Amino acid sequence: MNKMDFLVALYIFCIAVAELMGGKTFPLVNIFGFQLNASVAIFVFPLIFTINDIITEVYGRERARSLIRSSLVIIFLLIVVALGFTALPPSTRFAANEAAYDTIFFISARISAASLVAFIVAEFADVAIFSKIREKLGKKALWLRTNLSNFLAMFLDTVLFMSLAFYDFQTPFGENFSFLIGLILPYWGLKCLASVIETPFAYWGVRWLKQDK
Repeated sequence: MNKMDFLVALYIFCIAVAELMGGKTFPLVNIFGFQLNASVAIFVFPLIFTINDIITEVYGRERARSLIRSSLVIIFLLIVVALGFTALPPSTRFAANEAAYDTIFFISARISAASLVAFIVAEFADVAIFSKIREKLGKKALWLRTNLSNFLAMFLDTVLFMSLAFYDFQTPFGENFSFLIGLILPYWGLKCLASVIETPFAYWGVRWLKQDK
């Protein structure tokens, strides 16, 4: 398999996992009665931003933007498919599972819609910030360029995504605010930590991809 094709496949896999399974949140830790939670998508999101940086470093900003536009098409199609399939009537054999199916994939549609908005802002911001820092520093300090652009872009992504995906309009604002802060802060913090841990992958990915140029 071509190396770029492998990175694209890994990128699409991470997006699919985040969109289809990211509706589940799990408890992290309770600090003085304040519960911190995270979405399971925390395990794949930092990799998405790291792949963006690798491609930007090797092939430039426009190639990375092209990949981002492709990901937006994928997310949009997931929304359309989820809404369309849940609207179809079930067969007699499947009727008992219809409620669970609709609940899961309706949540996925909302997750995808929230991601679409967050991606538009955060993914392009990541490429723009990385490119600007590269203009200032040149090709040195890849670790700094990668992590700084990831931190800022992932903060935008986290705030937008969590607010759009998990705000409950039937719950008072104060409760929503507490819950969202309890999601946003640890989720962003964990993504930043994962970005730091994945820094060697960025160096390896750049060297590995440049071998085919």
